[in-house]
Amino acid sequence: MSTQNRREYLTTTPIPKLIMTLSFPTIISMLVTGIYNTADTFFVSRVSSNSDINTSAMAAVGLAFPVMAIIQAFGFFCGHGSGNYISRMLGAEKHKEADEMASTGLALSIILGLFFAIMGNVLLNDIVGLLGADSAQSLAFTKDYMRIILLGAPFMMAQFVINNQLRFQGSAYFAMIGLMSGAAMNMVLDPLLIWVFHMEVTGAAIATVMGQITSFFVLLIGTTKGENIKLSIKKIKLNAHYLFEIVNGGIPSLFRQGLAAIATLVLNTQAGIFGHDAAIAGMSLATKILMLMVSALIGFGQGYQPVCSFNYGAGLTARVKEGFYFCLKYATVFLICMGAACYFFAPNLIGLFSKDAAAVKVAVKSLRFQCMTLFLSAPIIMSNMMLQSIGKGLKASITASARNGICFIPMILLLPRFFGITGVEIAQPCADVLSAIIAVPMAYSELRKFK
Repeated sequence: MSTQNRREYLTTTPIPKLIMTLSFPTIISMLVTGIYNTADTFFVSRVSSNSDINTSAMAAVGLAFPVMAIIQAFGFFCGHGSGNYISRMLGAEKHKEADEMASTGLALSIILGLFFAIMGNVLLNDIVGLLGADSAQSLAFTKDYMRIILLGAPFMMAQFVINNQLRFQGSAYFAMIGLMSGAAMNMVLDPLLIWVFHMEVTGAAIATVMGQITSFFVLLIGTTKGENIKLSIKKIKLNAHYLFEIVNGGIPSLFRQGLAAIATLVLNTQAGIFGHDAAIAGMSLATKILMLMVSALIGFGQGYQPVCSFNYGAGLTARVKEGFYFCLKYATVFLICMGAACYFFAPNLIGLFSKDAAAVKVAVKSLRFQCMTLFLSAPIIMSNMMLQSIGKGLKASITASARNGICFIPMILLLPRFFGITGVEIAQPCADVLSAIIAVPMAYSELRKFK
């Protein structure tokens, strides 16, 4: 659509219809991404006929997650920071600033990605030593997996940036196609490299990186279509103004994803202390399944974000408020239903991935505990997305830090001392309750200002 038609579409279409239209492709994108992340775990859990090796392989993927989360954190930092600004500028009809920010955000992500790829491999042994591997086998698998993942860091970060910039321009379908292309590549290569070529966790890592590279190039092509902002080296402006705006809009995402990495590192360490590789594998399984459900919520919220930032930039705060309550209501109902279903079918779901009795026991208990508070993710995530999209960097950073940092890290360090492995399993639900108590007042303090 033309620039004027896009503005009219985002500022006059009824909020429920607009959010559902923009949410559909982002929900599909997030679900597909969640499915192929879960597929990684499924295929890795079958690298060998030896169940102990399979458990170590799953533990290795779980141990490497903090590093992947940090790479993703900086990708979202650049993507959300630049995307929020782009959408607000388009809403205010400042197209030059939006154009320059798009190219600047992408350039910054590539620079950071190259830094991670080089320094990560130089310091690989030191990094793996900090991750908490419980056995020599899981340590070796973790090194094999991480070495490849780090090499793909520039593409991983860059595809997150383009994906988010397209979403914030209202081009959710181009973003969906990009992510789905990468997911398809990953899911085709996983069984081929792991089962046919017997490359074990190295094959899983190569499949993941090839999926990210595919997404990057498909998304890059998407920026050349229609009225999407065209990226150009000439438009890169790494000056104080644009860097500040990226930091202001992106720091909540950096905190959220970065603290998720730290939280996972601490979680793996505590699980390893109280339950060894089986506990690490079990907690990783439960987390992956929960992430699949939360990914649908995030996709729904991502459909709201361009509506929120564009209309806020255009001064239409009533639409921002209406959209927030619409998303909160339907997201809460959805998560209550999904949490109930997942609670009752937890043994069946976990049984698809592991036959190790110790790992299954931990995974089922953890999954059920987390299902009890799953519905609280709706106010936590929606509050954070709204605050971030309207440029309230400090409040957004606090709400983003709560679930995986401010609340979770004390819980995961404290509770196992009193309850052992059960303390590890209940840490996230306890953190969810505390996070909701923090997030809701933060969101309300801004919403009450809107007409």
